[in-house]
Amino acid sequence: MSTATVPQYTRVGVWGGGALAAIVAGLAMGLVMHFGAGLIELLGGLAPVPGESVISGWTIHLLISVAFGLAFAVCVSRAAICQQVRDFTDLALAGIAYGAFIGVVAGGVVFPVAMTRADVATLPLPFLPLPGAAGELVAAVIFAIGHLVYGFVLGATFATINGLTPAGRFERFAVLD
Repeated sequence: MSTATVPQYTRVGVWGGGALAAIVAGLAMGLVMHFGAGLIELLGGLAPVPGESVISGWTIHLLISVAFGLAFAVCVSRAAICQQVRDFTDLALAGIAYGAFIGVVAGGVVFPVAMTRADVATLPLPFLPLPGAAGELVAAVIFAIGHLVYGFVLGATFATINGLTPAGRFERFAVLD
């Protein structure tokens, strides 16, 4: 494979692209989690210094989003991965896979550890959209959807910021010339 087919991410670069894409993806995911099940406020309650407010939840969420976005950018910019993930669609799909992965890690490891640290045995009922097991199921589904949205938006935005656009975009505009 020639190096000409491997993206170089020279427009904004790996770090800038990762950070900007992460903020956009974090906002998209945050909106899903905030309006879908009120889960953003829950993050504020699990902080090292708990503050059950929407502002602290959003702040924590966006900081975590940027950290995960930078990690994504570093991963997809490695030469071995660049050879497999070369265009907009590849990056969007890689983002979805990455979002699913961090959703499993966050939901299966990080979230339970944070709950233990905050001395919380179960999810606080005022934050759940429905009472009991139904509320926990809805929260879990929204959590999963939010992470998939994060991954898709992260990959698609990272690609776009770095000059990789969806296939066919230029062909459509060429007809207008």
